[in-house]
Amino acid sequence: MENDELAIARRFATALEEAAKTGDWREVYPCLAAEVEWVTPKRTLSGIDEVEHDLIWASPPEHLDQEFQVGDWAELGDGRAAVEVRQTYRLKGSGDFAYQRDLRIEITIRDGKISRYERRRVG
Repeated sequence: MENDELAIARRFATALEEAAKTGDWREVYPCLAAEVEWVTPKRTLSGIDEVEHDLIWASPPEHLDQEFQVGDWAELGDGRAAVEVRQTYRLKGSGDFAYQRDLRIEITIRDGKISRYERRRVG
């Protein structure tokens, strides 16, 4: 993976983490290609318009705070990269542990934008 692509992947991951915590997706959208394919275990969205419209469900939980442990990006070749993420949820106020999940995120970068995003649970 070229240094530019690695920088794009890191910038995207930072924007995505902030969006998951705050519900503000404005920094994520500029990272995405117009024809982006957004794949999660529950659904697949095609195109930036669909992602912008249908990702409103991805707002942070009202009574939980989120923490992220993000691994190092692994190059998969042909503009593709993957990263392992541990997402931990804690109760707001007390900080007590609620639950956690391990995720694998794979992206494809074309022309400086994320053209494919896929998230799945691991473990």
